Amino acid sequence: MIQARSLAKHFGQLRAVDGLDLDIAPGEFFAFLGPNAAGKTTTIKMLTGLLKPTAGDVRVGGFDMLREPEKAKALLAYVPDFPFLYDKLTALEFMQFVGDIFRMNRADIAAGRDELFEKFHLGSYAHELTENLSHGTKQRLVIASALLHQPQVFIIDEPMVGLDPMHARIVKQEFRDRARAGMTMFLSTHQLSVAEEIADRIGIIHHGRLIALGTVEELRKQSGEGGALEKIFLSLIDAEEAHLEKRAAAEQRAP
Repeated sequence: MIQARSLAKHFGQLRAVDGLDLDIAPGEFFAFLGPNAAGKTTTIKMLTGLLKPTAGDVRVGGFDMLREPEKAKALLAYVPDFPFLYDKLTALEFMQFVGDIFRMNRADIAAGRDELFEKFHLGSYAHELTENLSHGTKQRLVIASALLHQPQVFIIDEPMVGLDPMHARIVKQEFRDRARAGMTMFLSTHQLSVAEEIADRIGIIHHGRLIALGTVEELRKQSGEGGALEKIFLSLIDAEEAHLEKRAAAEQRAP
């Protein structure tokens, strides 16, 4: 459902993403991990068509993101780490606005909105201006609005930020249910426990390169570490840093 081939983005001398290859199947729950400035957000922006690659290509549902952007984007929803809301719209008006963008009919908007408001405990905020909502309530509203048009691909950056444990559990369960129903989930997060709990596969990016890819058990074998994902993640990052330092030293010694 999501394919990236030799995907790269350079900003001057900085290789923010450097030859990334990904294949994410329909209905797969994929977690994308990495330290700060590893290339996660840059990758996501290219996958969603917000940033043009320096090289390589992206396909969503078989549609090339550069050549058929409208068809590709119609299949997906994207929630960034700092989502945008229109402050002077109520929660209900915002959902209507999103439905209109995707050319949904009024009956489908109303039915989808009511179902999502109930799932995410948003009904009591329907007539509140979004500027008056708490951070966690805004996050639930943004997630609900992204799901309104029933996307085939859902890309979300740091979904649990601002959510209390009760609402985080609701969101995680909804994500699981959507993936089981066939929606492809692409989640980027620093909360490794969330990735370990719900992801089918995990990709780890560092310095723009995909350094590990697989299930938690496969990553354990690659790292040689047991235990929680946090320990595995840190071991893989440390190994990559050691490799890069060794290579840099060798290049400096070379004539």
